[in-house]
Amino acid sequence: MKKIAVLGSTGSIGTQTLEIVRTNGDIQVTALAAGRNITLLEEQIREFRPGLAAVWEEERAAELRGRVRDLDVRIVSGMDGLLAVAAETDSEILVTAIVGMIGILPTIEAIKAGKDIALANKETLVTAGHIIIPLAEEYHVSILPVDSEHSAIFQSLQGGQRKALHKILLTASGGPFRGKKREELENIQVEDALKHPNWSMGRKITIDSSTMVNKGLEVIEAKWLFGVKVDQIQVVVQPQSIIHSMVEYEDGAVIAQLGTPDMKLPIQYALYYPERRYLPGERLDFAALTEITFEKPDMDTFYGLKLAYDAGRKGGSLPTVLNAANERAVAMFLDRKIRYLQIPEIIQACMEEHRNIESPTVEEILKTEQETYEFIKKRW
Repeated sequence: MKKIAVLGSTGSIGTQTLEIVRTNGDIQVTALAAGRNITLLEEQIREFRPGLAAVWEEERAAELRGRVRDLDVRIVSGMDGLLAVAAETDSEILVTAIVGMIGILPTIEAIKAGKDIALANKETLVTAGHIIIPLAEEYHVSILPVDSEHSAIFQSLQGGQRKALHKILLTASGGPFRGKKREELENIQVEDALKHPNWSMGRKITIDSSTMVNKGLEVIEAKWLFGVKVDQIQVVVQPQSIIHSMVEYEDGAVIAQLGTPDMKLPIQYALYYPERRYLPGERLDFAALTEITFEKPDMDTFYGLKLAYDAGRKGGSLPTVLNAANERAVAMFLDRKIRYLQIPEIIQACMEEHRNIESPTVEEILKTEQETYEFIKKRW
């Protein structure tokens, strides 16, 4: 019986993780953590019976304690609660499915406790990859990618020689505005940007996909996950979302992972690696598949991707600025406080304002995040 803990259990990745647990029947959930949705968390506690659960706000944690007082479960809150879930004694794997840099400290705590990491929190590696990867090597734990694209790269590398890797081909759907020019995006509304053509995701990541900043964050994440330089990662627009990513070896061979747009596959692969399990669901029908097409990304219109490449090349604390500025700008757009095209404008202004720290500590990363937020608050 495999034992897991889940950070972000009520979100998109978290709920799909628990669907896999439900379907397979041989995984025990030892701990769960959620943000504000205590109604769904209560349902999950009653179904999966973890010994520990965390909620961010103490007020909601107190309410949840009352709701589940008939069960043998300890309810904790705040960052201490997340750290307790991350290091929970019985778990073997921590699924990090929360959004934002709040995932850094729990990931570090889990690694130090000897847990493998099923990583769906890209901000952890984007901002602190120079800390996380060496720490995982020191404690001999595995970082197993859950992102569809990074899982595809990971799968494509199985059986190949990592030292013979020449290039990563990171695919992107292009989002809902593929092919449009900047002037056509002037009056984009929240509802327009939330209409992804292929994937069903959370609101923040759906906006990130529409701006292609999400793909830029994935470039930086891939740099750390697979030990390559940023310029060894080529973004390729693949509108049908059939090829999830590819690797090119030194001899010119290209190995790809294909499948339907379904996050359950990379989640299940991470939980059971190296075993492959039957997964119910739709299969690719090559007889019905008329074409798979490719395009270059438009880095002039979607220049958030270019900014991410710049941040990834320079490294240091600059990726933290990129991530924090994007996080705040997207939140402001979702709240209808800024226009769509202001998202990359804000990111660029924050990056230009920042004085880069070459190898920041966790404290410096978190301080940089706050400084970025403060700069945005003053200027916008």
